[in-house]
Amino acid sequence: MLDLNRLKALHAVHIYGSVGAAADALMVTPSAVSQQIAKLERETGARLVERNGRGVRLTDAAGLLAEHAERILALVETAEADFEALRGEVVGRLNMAAFPTAIRGLMPLTLTALRQRHPDLLINLYEREPERIVRDVARGELDMGVIQDWMNRPMALPEGLSRSTLLDDIADVILPAGHPLADRKEIELAELCGERWISSSPATVCHDWLVFTLRSADLEPEISCMADEYPTQMTLVAAGLGCAIIPRLGRELVPPGVAVVPIRPRQTRRIYVIWRTDAARRPAIRAAVEALAEASRTQENAWAVN
Repeated sequence: MLDLNRLKALHAVHIYGSVGAAADALMVTPSAVSQQIAKLERETGARLVERNGRGVRLTDAAGLLAEHAERILALVETAEADFEALRGEVVGRLNMAAFPTAIRGLMPLTLTALRQRHPDLLINLYEREPERIVRDVARGELDMGVIQDWMNRPMALPEGLSRSTLLDDIADVILPAGHPLADRKEIELAELCGERWISSSPATVCHDWLVFTLRSADLEPEISCMADEYPTQMTLVAAGLGCAIIPRLGRELVPPGVAVVPIRPRQTRRIYVIWRTDAARRPAIRAAVEALAEASRTQENAWAVN
């Protein structure tokens, strides 16, 4: 009988293209992946990998088996979801990921609520960028994830994934306190022509969105500093090194020396949770979505008070 863990290792190599990448996705060592495939070769009596330079490549037999493994693993997941739904208990393991500000702004309340209500649910939380979260949920490496996109630049989801909107996160302009526009109630981006900008690293969602948004306002961004953490960006603004556009989620305390000015029209990103549609019957998925929604409402209420 074929072992599911060995099929999963083979499938991961097939999907990710190398033993090392498969090991990263499965959160095990490359040696563990190689051992599982070696055992699978003995079980099947077929050669599954061949040396290819410094790496390996899958044989035709391995490719055929990997295609069957994908269907088998999907059926196993559906069976597990159906069984958990029949029992109606929030149990098992839930692998979740979120992008950095959602980790800071939503996940502490979410995980605390889940652990208090469902002590038999084991939760693993990872910090990842939205594009990787979508990929890893679709491939089954994660059970669910919290991602974002911007209203003026929406993200398409692949087939087989479901989503639930958690909140709309408004972004504001962060200016040095002595800036001529710092005391304004609202500001249009076009009024910031000629300013220097502080951004996240290139090729990240936030960097690409900032460049896209500024160019949409006929501004060619002059990015003088790059930092991925929003508190660091605000510290750079306070030092007079540029302006930034920062969402409210995860922004925490605003440091002295900066002014927060709303943008007209509003720049908003949508925060939502995704999961595989076939796993939607799992009580653990439903419980996590509910806890995330509660944490999001708490965050929105805090914004309303402030």
